[in-house]
Amino acid sequence: MKRREFIILIGGAAAAWPLAARAQRAAMPVIGLLHSSSPEAMAPFLTALREGLSEAGFIDGQNVRIDFRWAEGQYDRLPAMAKELVGQQVALLVAGGGDRPALAAKVATTTIPIVFTGSDDPVGFGLVTSLNRPGGNVTGVSLFTSELEVKKFALLRELAPTIPRMAMLVNPNNASAEPNVRDVQAAAHVVGQQIDLLRAGSEREIDSAFRAMVAQRTDALLVAHDPFFSRGASSW
Repeated sequence: MKRREFIILIGGAAAAWPLAARAQRAAMPVIGLLHSSSPEAMAPFLTALREGLSEAGFIDGQNVRIDFRWAEGQYDRLPAMAKELVGQQVALLVAGGGDRPALAAKVATTTIPIVFTGSDDPVGFGLVTSLNRPGGNVTGVSLFTSELEVKKFALLRELAPTIPRMAMLVNPNNASAEPNVRDVQAAAHVVGQQIDLLRAGSEREIDSAFRAMVAQRTDALLVAHDPFFSRGASSW
């Protein structure tokens, strides 16, 4: 989905807030944004979000306020952050950076509208009833990034078809990690590619994973999609 379409989705949700609910809140409604990554990693997204909201008539700090909660790749922080935003009676919850923020938001409230972004499998993870009829108070955008892991493996094979040893780096804290591993391992088996599995959900585990690759003389690395990896990539 294009940026403008996503912003229209959020803007439409904001415009649909019941008048009675608005009257019970402060004069300036608040959008709670819960994300698994960091503001530095998501800077382009934040710029696009503010620009899109402005185009829809919502100016941050003038007629709407955005309250941010960043988990910095630590998924265990998400439930408490979601509860905190709900406790502040935000008018809308935007959950970004995979399925975990959206699941935390859904557990925290059944009444506040939730818009998720970047879910791998919103139906499979129980966020919505179906893609065409989400149901409940949750809707959003699925990028189907899990389906791209096998494509990434195929592209890596195309770029380096003769490499003897490949590794795949996944975050075990991501709900999509194990399904992604199974898909890639199945594709690797078909073509006879050796692929080592490396799991890392912290900075220390990242260091251990890279030491293991050096020791194993790994020829290529496939990094699974995960906000934790996106946040820390510049410092590795």
